[in-house]
Amino acid sequence: MANIEKLSIALPHDMVEAIRDAVDQGEYATTSEVVRDALRDWGRKRRVDALEIEELRKLVLPALASLDRGEGVPAEHVFKRLEAKYAAMAKKKKR
Repeated sequence: MANIEKLSIALPHDMVEAIRDAVDQGEYATTSEVVRDALRDWGRKRRVDALEIEELRKLVLPALASLDRGEGVPAEHVFKRLEAKYAAMAKKKKR
């Protein structure tokens, strides 16, 4: 690997043991490989989270714009419909 830089970190004992166990069991050759693998996973998670946030924005922003144009349904109407729906479901269930 090019441009390797040493970094000193402090970890809780259980994490250190988990890393050492992975090396001892032959899953990784060194503790550094375990940490690099964990950091790659962390990086992937961050990228996925960023994509999910962007997807949510794509869904939410048009909805907010439609509300600004007065195209929304008042929350009171929505809640009344939901209450009626679930009351009917509960009534059916009692039969």
